[in-house]
Amino acid sequence: MKLLFDFLPIILFFAVFKYAEVHKAWAASFATSQLGFLVSGGVVGPNEAPVLLATGVVIVASLTQVTWLRLRGRNVDTMLWVSLALVVLLGGATIYFHSETFIKWKPSVLYWAMGLSFWLSPLLFGRNLLRALMGAQMQLPARVWHRLNFAWVAFFAAMGLLNLWVAYSFSTDTWVNFKLFGGIGLMLLFTLAQGLYLNRHFKGDAADAVNAPA
Repeated sequence: MKLLFDFLPIILFFAVFKYAEVHKAWAASFATSQLGFLVSGGVVGPNEAPVLLATGVVIVASLTQVTWLRLRGRNVDTMLWVSLALVVLLGGATIYFHSETFIKWKPSVLYWAMGLSFWLSPLLFGRNLLRALMGAQMQLPARVWHRLNFAWVAFFAAMGLLNLWVAYSFSTDTWVNFKLFGGIGLMLLFTLAQGLYLNRHFKGDAADAVNAPA
């Protein structure tokens, strides 16, 4: 359920974009009437309407997520705050300037912010963020936590570059598909790969325990 909650803005962005892409005339008219006061010139064209509408929806969805968590007295993760700030700033620029470029940069900036936090936290504060997040669920040697943390840093850096490559090398429709299916799919595959690595490590620990002298 939490996974669906976390990915809800991305799913809504995808759904609204796809619907508006098929109904461009309606999308342009609706976007002009609803977002015209936020748009430079006050008029939204049919080719830019799908991205602008989807961006508007994802801003509202992100604000609703944070508001809902706060009203229920739940903690809002730092990265959710960062994501909200980016989607409001870059999404707002996309709507005002009629330019999809800004919202296309949002995933990359978020990936790099996450990677930077994982990289700098051990250097500046002596705190492995991955260990802080998962240490209560598993006990691992310090060197393994270091490898896992570095793997996430590298993954986030690569995902940021990959997002920009897709955004600038292919159509917006392809980028929207990648944003949902590619981004989530690669994240799940990477998590699975780490699970396999940890499984090997746990097997090694179990073997050492069996072979240890009494």
